[in-house]
Amino acid sequence: MENAKIVVLGGGPAGGAAALGLKALGYTVSVVADPRPFKAVEGISERVVEGLRNAGFKYALANLPEPSPRLASWNGATSSANTEMLIKRSELDSGILQDLRAAEVQVIEGRIGKIKRRDNGYAIELKDTDNTEIQADFLVEARGRSAPGGGLERLRGSETVSLLQYWQGKPCKPQSAAESFEDGWAWMAAWSDGTRYLQLTLDVASAELPDKAQLVDHCTAILRTLPSAQPFLEDAEPTGILHARTSTPILCREAVGDNWIRVGDAAMAVDPLSGNGIFQALSSALQAPAVINTLITMPERVGLAKQFYQQRVDHLFYRFARIGRDFYGSEERWWDNPFWSTRRNWPDSEPLHQDTDPDSLQVVSMPVVNNGLIEEQEVVITNDQPLGIWHLNGIPMAPVVKALQSRKFGESIAECLEPLGLSNQLQQGMERWLLQNHWLHR
Repeated sequence: MENAKIVVLGGGPAGGAAALGLKALGYTVSVVADPRPFKAVEGISERVVEGLRNAGFKYALANLPEPSPRLASWNGATSSANTEMLIKRSELDSGILQDLRAAEVQVIEGRIGKIKRRDNGYAIELKDTDNTEIQADFLVEARGRSAPGGGLERLRGSETVSLLQYWQGKPCKPQSAAESFEDGWAWMAAWSDGTRYLQLTLDVASAELPDKAQLVDHCTAILRTLPSAQPFLEDAEPTGILHARTSTPILCREAVGDNWIRVGDAAMAVDPLSGNGIFQALSSALQAPAVINTLITMPERVGLAKQFYQQRVDHLFYRFARIGRDFYGSEERWWDNPFWSTRRNWPDSEPLHQDTDPDSLQVVSMPVVNNGLIEEQEVVITNDQPLGIWHLNGIPMAPVVKALQSRKFGESIAECLEPLGLSNQLQQGMERWLLQNHWLHR
């Protein structure tokens, strides 16, 4: 299957990043992309921009706006210190498809229908065509939260819905705001053409939402009580239909199989409050090409490749879920409200950050990425780095820790590391790093 045809379902950041990575490894890749059915604006950070750049996107980043001010009102305190880039997702997605075509990835624009399993592959039906089918040896599911579950086991957080309503007002400078209120939180953004994007995030079980016909008025009534929303509502009117979207955190317990893999929100979708949606989608997608390459070319490493990918999906999910949990926990005014009480205690009570315990250092064998493949190597794990550290600036860390653990009484760190053959500069830098990162008892 070294000439396997790989089909990516979805042309967003995760699907695009996986496709570019696979193309760089020499695979024939097709991407089936269906434009999202509604307009959307998202706020992204420089960290997201760097992630998109590292994934190989150029056209997608060609017309990014300057950062605009973001107001945050949380737990009774208001801050305007932060900024974010407000991007139109339709423009970002269009740029991603340009990048794919420039890399000679086949882009097929259409809606995906049924997916049928064939002998060692798949037949993908396209809707609104004359029974067009696409054949695939390997499938990359990248359709985000809307991707069918396929009967796979999934962990779900508190059931959450986000209600998005467009408003139209006078042209203005781009800006955004977030504000907590008794039954949830609101995110608001204004685009330069006067379009406003006003979204409420609520608990499904306790929101007591009215019938669809009264939903816009219900949301408007909530927005009018929020001080941060007033600049967005001034001289503006709601337009179009209201869009309801699930924003429940979801982790796919089985994100990879022998000839398929789920990336981005199809593998794990976090609460939007974490503010890391595109970044976490890229995090899984950038690992996928090496996993796929191993599954296709090295069947003896299938188990290792699956272990590597699932461990990282799980780790990323819990990391971002804890970011959201802690932010929810910082809102203390409505302690007993179901929205806040459930979310400040999920997914667990494990701290987001731990101080490194030098006694926790262990050298173990774990899967790593090396030259586009998954292989097993000795890495160093700690209480706060469970996925392990293989190299630091090109220096394997397992021999360093083994040397430290066999250090003789009275022996200096420099003497302990001397057998590794590091230059004086590298040895001094390593010693500083070990002390700064608490890998050594002071």
